[in-house]
Order: sequence, then structure tokens, then C-alpha cells
Amino acid sequence: MKIIRARDYQHLSRQAANILSAQVILKPDSVLGLATGSSPIGTYQQLIAWEHKGDVDFRQVSTVNLDEYVGLPAGHPQSYAHFMRENFFDHIQIDLRNTHIPNGMAEDGDAEPEDVFQKDTHRVALTDATIQANKRFFASEADVPHFAYTMGICGIMQARRIVMVVSGESKADILKQAFFGPVTPRVPASILQLHPDFTLVADEAALSALDGTETQ
Repeated sequence: MKIIRARDYQHLSRQAANILSAQVILKPDSVLGLATGSSPIGTYQQLIAWEHKGDVDFRQVSTVNLDEYVGLPAGHPQSYAHFMRENFFDHIQIDLRNTHIPNGMAEDGDAEPEDVFQKDTHRVALTDATIQANKRFFASEADVPHFAYTMGICGIMQARRIVMVVSGESKADILKQAFFGPVTPRVPASILQLHPDFTLVADEAALSALDGTETQ
């Protein structure tokens, strides 16, 4: 496991973007696994800026997204498909046919199993905490999806290289448990300690629960 200590969120985003852009430059037809949420937005913004300058080219890249809400069509403003278009895909030169996101409207409980990129996609129930956190994005709590399709740990661990960004003091305790504690099913992310090429990019706030020696 490699740890990159960033000063702040802006520095974190640039460090993560450096890794992704270098991968695309060295292998223009790379397959990138991408996440949603607030943490990677800065990284996407940096990559957009670099592509507009001509420093990186996404035209041959394929992408695989980790998750999607069950019951939301791709055009829904709170779908992860919409998030990716709004925050990344619509601002770079990428062939949308090469972007792969689970189908939230799949009726058989399986998110497009015939798609090679979705073989390890599973339907999971969202926790009450996640539902409560997400209700601010919907008209009412009743509108919040209670299930999502998500890529399984097996699929994630098959990636040749994994980069995770973690920002903010609120993530400090779970970061310490996941990457400086035992590998345990109680903390699913802890399995990443066993990946042969895993890089954690975290800012000072996210690393604040460590004593300093643990990241050396």
C-alpha cells in the first residue's frame, strides 16, 4: 500500500488526477473504474482542465462505474449516470458508448449481466444512515431509493491498480480502521490492504487520527 499525504482537498485532487492522467497518457485505451460522490469531483475537474489544455486525451478510454440507484433511470437528476455526465463525461472527449454504468431500471434484479464490465454487480440494500444522508437530494424521504446496484469486492480487487481518495476529518476514524487495522469483513475496505497496487490519497484532515508514524 502506498500513501500520498495531501495538504488539503485541492492538493489531494491534483495528486489523484496526476495518477489517472499518467495512466491514460501511457495507455490511451485504458479502462478506468470511476466513483461518484463529493470526494472525486475535484479530481474530475482537474482532469477536465488538463484535457482542455491538450495534456490528456480521453477519446480511446473506457470507463466502468461502481454503482447506480435501483429504480432511477439514467436521465433522473439524482442518478449516478446523470452525476457522471454532469461532472465529467459531458466536459471531455469520450465516446459515451464506452462508458458503462449499471442499469438502475433493470427489472430482473441483475444490472445487465451480459455486459462484461458488470459481471460482479450486485443489488444491495442501503443502510438507514445512507438513506437519511441522501434524503436532502430528493423531494421527500419516500422518494429516496432503498437499493442500489454496486460492484462487488471481487470485481474491485481484480483491477490492476486501485486509487482511493479520502478527504475530511469525518473520514479519519474509518480510514484508520480500514487501512491500519485488521483485514475484516466488518470493514470491507480493509481488503484493499491485500491489493498488490493500492494507493491511498488522503488529506491531512483524513489522516488526523493517525499518530504520524503509521504513514511513514
